Amino acid sequence: MNNFTFKLECQCCHTDARVGQFHTPHGVVSTPRFMPVGTLANVKTVTPAQLKDCKAEMVLANTYHLHLQPGEDIVAEAGGLHKFMNWDGPILTDSGGFQVFSLSEIRSISEEGVQFRSPRDGNMINLTPEKSIQIQNQLGADVIMAFDECAPYPATYEAVKLAGERTTRWLERCIKAHDRKDVQALFGIVQGGVYLDLRQKSARELIEFDLPGYAIGGVSVGEPPELIEKIVKATTPLLPTNKPRYLMGVGTYKEMAQAVAAGIDLFDCVIPTRLARHNVALVRGDRWNLKNQKFKRDFEQLDRDCPCYTCQNFSRAYLSHLVRSQEILGYTLLSIHNITELIRFTQRMRQAIIDNRFVAEFGHYLSNSME
Repeated sequence: MNNFTFKLECQCCHTDARVGQFHTPHGVVSTPRFMPVGTLANVKTVTPAQLKDCKAEMVLANTYHLHLQPGEDIVAEAGGLHKFMNWDGPILTDSGGFQVFSLSEIRSISEEGVQFRSPRDGNMINLTPEKSIQIQNQLGADVIMAFDECAPYPATYEAVKLAGERTTRWLERCIKAHDRKDVQALFGIVQGGVYLDLRQKSARELIEFDLPGYAIGGVSVGEPPELIEKIVKATTPLLPTNKPRYLMGVGTYKEMAQAVAAGIDLFDCVIPTRLARHNVALVRGDRWNLKNQKFKRDFEQLDRDCPCYTCQNFSRAYLSHLVRSQEILGYTLLSIHNITELIRFTQRMRQAIIDNRFVAEFGHYLSNSME
């Protein structure tokens, strides 16, 4: 596993926030870092070259969706995800578990795995831990995720307990099925819902497998923000300090700042491109709907402090015109800005930790219990 190393560079004096370097076969990820989501081997409306300009270092792709279309065999025939999508940086693929478990009306869970009908053609699909790993081995991402059972919110203590125990058993099967350990790092996923003792149990069981990295899953599935903060704060310190820690599906400023304070290194979320497709720009913590009347004759650049292509070349009025006209360019330009903004936010946290100013600059995002 020498192809995957995590080097801890420094830590905040007042919180558990930390700075590191995660080394992969396709490059280094400087942490903490936001990772754009590219569900179908593309970050929506943005080219790989534009992603590079946004300073993206690692992107995600979705195992479940790629299995349905075009199929992992085609991706493998193309030479793997990196060649297929022309992205030479690190890639992470999820296991497909979250997407499958969100299909509550058309799937059934057993110890063997999950059976569901394809929303594309209605065919029955059996997704097991072994099948998820096989698909991810063929896709060829640098980091692959274990197949887990993500309990919904709300759920009873007993239901979450059973899901967590099954997640551990499935992890063992994932490890046995993983055939490309030298070039793909398998991360385990801590489950346990909102029950802190179950989170602790899951974390303890997972770290026994000595994996190259760990994720916290099952958050941001409907629970209130204060519970997310509580879960992350209680769970993160249980994970090894010499391995990358990944909080799945989180991408707001406050959630990321709180998670960094707890010791999280990596994040992903669909927020930047999804907001762009709803005409919304992230500007210094605010969300601006460019369809608002006030932007029609506003010829200022979107954010004068932002170095992205959008802000350096186009006015708010032009962006407003594009989204009002439903021009694809408008969604592209807003996506470029939003992705850049979230990556810059994690870059600023990184520098603040190095300068020992994390609490001074980001403390207003933290609750008293985290400062």
